[in-house]
Amino acid sequence: MNSIPRPSPNQDDRGGAAVDMLVLHYTGMQSGADALARLCDPSARVSAHYTIDEDGAVYAMVPQDRRAWHAGLSYWAGARDINARSIGIELVNPGHEFGYRPFPDAQITSLITLAHDILARHAIPAWRVLGHSDVAPARKDDPGELFPWARLAAEGIGLWTKPGDTDPGEAAVPGLLTHYGYDPDAPPEKAITAFQRHFRPSRVDGMADAETRRVLSGLIALYAAQKGERA
Repeated sequence: MNSIPRPSPNQDDRGGAAVDMLVLHYTGMQSGADALARLCDPSARVSAHYTIDEDGAVYAMVPQDRRAWHAGLSYWAGARDINARSIGIELVNPGHEFGYRPFPDAQITSLITLAHDILARHAIPAWRVLGHSDVAPARKDDPGELFPWARLAAEGIGLWTKPGDTDPGEAAVPGLLTHYGYDPDAPPEKAITAFQRHFRPSRVDGMADAETRRVLSGLIALYAAQKGERA
């Protein structure tokens, strides 16, 4: 797809790791210009492969075969160097600190086009299309509960599920979250909050209520089916 070159010096070699994750962020800054400047500032030591502005403009910052520095201290399904194995996309949005708001249609349309291009190039399973808060639940909230994960899943990008018929019970929640990929060392309420932001955004409170548990059960069943496993 068409993109605007805005190279960032904040990158390095992947060290031979194959790309198998797509991680989505919001910039969490007051403007897109501020975010682009920070992502290109050597002293900041942060970057992303792409940044998408609210008007849909796509900025190419780090080549896909290089490691961008977007995930920080993170974890997913046993892996801790998430940067080495992922593509990172930043979406311009002030975030929870500066006036969190819905993501414009033009921005999400560009994201869908870009994500399709990335998924065509790399073997990224649907269950490894994630938010920053999924891989860093103790530290991060982005892209947050206003992000349209269901719309992306309808376009073949990531997973989405309705509540399942089975309530696995509160005691089973930590194990199921770990099974899906969440960090077992994260505080339980933080992992539940991250899960809710992604899969049950109507109520984000860190409590494993009955609806949260049934959504988790439905997700695990879908995940197992796509992997050809028994839930």
